[in-house]
Amino acid sequence: MLSAVNADGITASGSYLIDAIVRDGARRMLAAGLEAEVNAYIAELADQRDEKGRRLVVRNGYHQPRKVTTAAGVVEVKAPRVNDKRVDAETGKLKRFSSAILPPWCRKSPKISEVLPLLYLHGLSSGDFVPALEQFLGSSAGLSPATITRLATQWQADQAAFMDRDLAEVDYVYVWADGIHLNVRLEEAKACVLVLIGVRADGSKELVALKDGYRESGESWADLLRDCARRGMRAPVLAVGDGALGFWKALAEVFPDTREQRCWVHKTANVLDAMPKSAQPGAKKAIQDIYNAEDRDHAEAAVKTFAQLYGAKFPKAVKKVTDVQEELLAFFDFPAEHWIHLRTTNPIESTFSTVRLRTKVTRGAGSRTAALAMVFKLVESAQSRWRAVNAPHLVALVRAGARFERGHLVERPVEAVAA
Repeated sequence: MLSAVNADGITASGSYLIDAIVRDGARRMLAAGLEAEVNAYIAELADQRDEKGRRLVVRNGYHQPRKVTTAAGVVEVKAPRVNDKRVDAETGKLKRFSSAILPPWCRKSPKISEVLPLLYLHGLSSGDFVPALEQFLGSSAGLSPATITRLATQWQADQAAFMDRDLAEVDYVYVWADGIHLNVRLEEAKACVLVLIGVRADGSKELVALKDGYRESGESWADLLRDCARRGMRAPVLAVGDGALGFWKALAEVFPDTREQRCWVHKTANVLDAMPKSAQPGAKKAIQDIYNAEDRDHAEAAVKTFAQLYGAKFPKAVKKVTDVQEELLAFFDFPAEHWIHLRTTNPIESTFSTVRLRTKVTRGAGSRTAALAMVFKLVESAQSRWRAVNAPHLVALVRAGARFERGHLVERPVEAVAA
């Protein structure tokens, strides 16, 4: 029930009418959703009866009211209770109804859980959460400094468990690698976050590893890759990264059979940096003609054209392309639907661009493990929104060793046809 308001639209409790309306609407919608969920559950099991013909699944009033922190503020809700007398045949225990909308343990919506590590990374201390969010959410329920500290500890445990999980049952066919400099609460000024994202055989993208390193050095990358191999990771078919020598040296040591693909975004920037500004627009177009080519043959022809146009005046810039031509054109040997994904490290860059925008340089007393845990939670929440690669069914064929020419599957080798 909404309270009376004064001329400024403020209720007797001190909140604005618009916020009170939103919270009341959220409460009503949540209650309606819980009622509909329970009614559907009971209706589905209406035919389940005991030997006397009485229903085994019926309504049983309501649970005690509880406050839940949502993006619309803190709302109080009374969840319907279900009396389920069915017995699990395997365990011998009574079955229990558990709401998918509001699980018994839930006190905050996932959206609130996402924003907490964001604010922590942003430099907000645990003691500042209550005054900062109380005004926004209308209540400080569940946001005490002790709660935030417990959450931070849990995030660190989650990140540690993630980096120690078994990889033997997971198959990453493609991987992207990059070193991200965030400058947030890392103990070394030149430290960075080493990130590995992979594509599984079903085409879905997944965070593989996230670890701090020093200057993207070869030893830092080798330590990360060795750890992945130790936990059972199979050698990827193709790895995509920028020209940093550290990663490629480590890859050759740990996964020597993995092919290399240089990132065209990084390469373009490096080439243009070696040219005067007056020549950059034309050179950029010539470079785009290479990686946007119809197939490898046309791409190689475009490389020759680029060398002819700019080799005499800017030999250093041209060598940046011609010296690693094979690594730059490797993606042409894979399905054409995957080219747009494989020629850049965009899956990593696009994810961390939002992290960079939302974080500032902080020199607080936060530890290295705390910083990594915060970054991990942000990436984990973003991961649920990553889309699979185009034509995901072709990823398994790549792992199986299928051959692709001009981006298309070669179903039968020429020798087999001739025979």
